[in-house]
Amino acid sequence: MRRKEMIAMILAGGQGSRLKELTENVAKPAVSFGGKYKIIDFTLSNCSNSGIDTVGILTQYEPHILNNHIGNGSPWDLDRMDGGVTILQPHTKKNDEGGWYKGTANAIYQNMRFIEQYDPVHVLILSGDHIYKMDYGKMLRFHVSKGADATIGVFEVPLKDAPSFGIMNVRDDMSIYEFEEKPKKPKSTLASMGIYIFTWRILKEYLIKDEKDKKSENDFGKNIIPDMLADKLKLFAYPFEGYWKDVGTIESFWDAHMDLLKEDNGLNLFEKNWKINTRQYTYPPLYVGEDAVIEHTLIDKGCEIEGAISNSVIFPGVKLGKTSKISDSVIMANTVIEPGVVIERAIIAERVHIKKNVTIGRKDDITVIGEDRVIDSSVNQGGDR
Repeated sequence: MRRKEMIAMILAGGQGSRLKELTENVAKPAVSFGGKYKIIDFTLSNCSNSGIDTVGILTQYEPHILNNHIGNGSPWDLDRMDGGVTILQPHTKKNDEGGWYKGTANAIYQNMRFIEQYDPVHVLILSGDHIYKMDYGKMLRFHVSKGADATIGVFEVPLKDAPSFGIMNVRDDMSIYEFEEKPKKPKSTLASMGIYIFTWRILKEYLIKDEKDKKSENDFGKNIIPDMLADKLKLFAYPFEGYWKDVGTIESFWDAHMDLLKEDNGLNLFEKNWKINTRQYTYPPLYVGEDAVIEHTLIDKGCEIEGAISNSVIFPGVKLGKTSKISDSVIMANTVIEPGVVIERAIIAERVHIKKNVTIGRKDDITVIGEDRVIDSSVNQGGDR
């Protein structure tokens, strides 16, 4: 097996509890997004478009839907004999080593044998739950040109938002001299994207050292990065310019969908040179009834629309009855909405059945309805309770 210049490891085991009803039965990276996609499709497509042909996906919480979606990796051209995509679930080892991943660094540590078989020069660590397009090849070239031991993807955030992120303080040449985890008084606005390139021989040493430290939280941001800085290693910040969003809350998830409807949203799902690929499912063509009214809306295949929709994202297989109205909402796959329904500022998960004349949502909040619910009375706030 030939040596790989760089392989990718995607951390995709998060529960995503802040997404509430949307992650009751599914891992956050497997949550549907943007009509036809899953959240993880963006990271996987970035790998494929960047020429990375070996990807390990580390799963943990509710992995079955994610595993089925990824399959053999063919939608992302990752069905390879030499590399490809591999699902890496927690496992036990001799002497009871292993088990559930204790942190991001421990997850990589437990899969060092997988990495070692490819003898990579560099390892790219990614999160499977962010929405963005990025050429990791450019980041690798930056990493090599700087002679870096580690390179961290960063983007500018407003000063008021900086305390919510890990913040990198850098010199003029973008070398990192300090990392602050959610500082109350940030010194800069360069926020970590949770995207790391490590020189593998260096990272391996620190993973082994970290695992031996019983006081460690086994986390990249809390342990590995600070330890490397303390040891005066060469760490650099790679500035990313473009659309990036952590859709880890209901508000950010809804905002990201509303961003898709903006004319210049920075993400551009219609771009031919950097496609976001996904596993395709068979649906009939879209049907629009003669009395339907559709304004400023994304609608996927297989929908039957006979009501009114504005400023919304409609996933495949949705049925909307006559005189029903949807605005500023996200309606996920195979949901049935009977006549006379009004939905405003809501996120409706998959396979929900909403009965006649129900009202859902209000202008000053985002209402969330979990999957497989039957809704026969009005819901004004906070989901199906």
